[in-house]
Amino acid sequence: MTTVPDPAPAWDGQSAALRSAYEMADLTFEQLWMRYFALGGNADLVEMEGHLAGLMPLPPAERDLLAHAVNERLDELFAQRRVPYSRPIRSRRPLTGPLAALLHLIDASHTAPPDRVGTLAAEAGRALGVQVTVHVVDHEQRRLWRLPTQREPAEPADERLAVDGTLPGRVYQTVQMLPSESGGVPRLWVPVIDGSDRLGVLEVGLNSPAELHDPTLREQCRWLADMLGYLITAMGKYGDALERRRRTRPRSPAAELLWQQLPPLTAASDAFMLAGWLEPAYEVGGDAFDYALSEETVSLAIFDAMGHGLGAGLLAAASLSAYRSARRDGGGIHDQARRIDDVVAGTFPGSAFATGVLAELDVATGRLRYVNGGHPPPLLLREGKVVKELSGGRRIPFGLGDGTPTVAEESLQPGDWLTLYTDGVTEARDASGAWFGEQRLVEFLTHQFAAGQPPPETARRLMRAVLDHQHGLLQDDASILLARWARDAPR
Repeated sequence: MTTVPDPAPAWDGQSAALRSAYEMADLTFEQLWMRYFALGGNADLVEMEGHLAGLMPLPPAERDLLAHAVNERLDELFAQRRVPYSRPIRSRRPLTGPLAALLHLIDASHTAPPDRVGTLAAEAGRALGVQVTVHVVDHEQRRLWRLPTQREPAEPADERLAVDGTLPGRVYQTVQMLPSESGGVPRLWVPVIDGSDRLGVLEVGLNSPAELHDPTLREQCRWLADMLGYLITAMGKYGDALERRRRTRPRSPAAELLWQQLPPLTAASDAFMLAGWLEPAYEVGGDAFDYALSEETVSLAIFDAMGHGLGAGLLAAASLSAYRSARRDGGGIHDQARRIDDVVAGTFPGSAFATGVLAELDVATGRLRYVNGGHPPPLLLREGKVVKELSGGRRIPFGLGDGTPTVAEESLQPGDWLTLYTDGVTEARDASGAWFGEQRLVEFLTHQFAAGQPPPETARRLMRAVLDHQHGLLQDDASILLARWARDAPR
């Protein structure tokens, strides 16, 4: 083992600890340098030796790599010299690091009210050595709102970030982590999702710019954001604090009823991604959609109930419930349509009805089967172009009798998109009375496909375009359900 000459005064505690640890590492300078170089070190052998001798400092990043090389060697030595047990002994609970942060979140969430999510996130961040703030998106997906912590007032200052035109908003749109040094403060912005459903972004304040590109820290922050996504969804069911933070104005009883019935706006499996949207978010009454993913099939449905207000909401909710009950009982499209007919006709007097589309895709073959009950025909996109309307499977609206039910079929190809929508999309009118129209819808979808936008972002932008066309005041509910099939596609 090479002897280190007496060093000059240490530049900091790290240098002194490094020299002490090196003396225990049982490595030559050449062996240590090879380990350091394999980790990505840039200093040459002479520079490293001079640093260990206390003659010259290395940059902080290089010192950290050198320390890591020595620590890895110490781990090897101590592991070799540990007394073995008669049976495997599991590691004890960590007090710091990523696992400690995740365990803290899990344990604390068992008894914490939803109001405390911001505080739990901040405490978990401290276990990682970073500062964490959660921003959740509002229901229009226009702004990101910061969740308060217990150290702040119950209603913090109006701190909101626009989804369009800001770096955090770009993270939300693309679901990609991005770094920033705005105001001289290094930060990582991390998407917060529940499965594939976008909920907001995580703001992670770092201690130095060098940490912005630390791959291990980035991965740990992603773990933390994913865990928070699950907790926000789960804990939101037990109180109103998280839901209230996502609202920008009061919601009508009809809209409250339907939003409670809807599945998450976005979902994905290995071979499928879909996204839905309803507008106006706070006053929708008669539109609804649903889906179910499995290894073998994907089921889709969209409804538009007659009327307005709470009556239309009750009719849409009944149609949705009838569809789900038949589907979950194992019934096919015929059974689903029949049960919707029975529920609507038996529950609502007179000639109440709901239009809609029921569809089922065989994931392995791309075989699509569907029924259309008086609804606008779905659109099929292939290679970025709308190649056809799915105009088969026509029958009278649900609730007016089953008529002559026929199930149409279509063969999809990998990469195809399906677009299910209500007439509130195409019949939105501007001040001059011009409709948004199917042609404008086709052009919009084609443009978004060419831009590489996935279904969730396409749905968000489409509804922005529909609202802008009608100057923000829809005269009818407008809903969309976008689905993309990509057989054998990676997650």
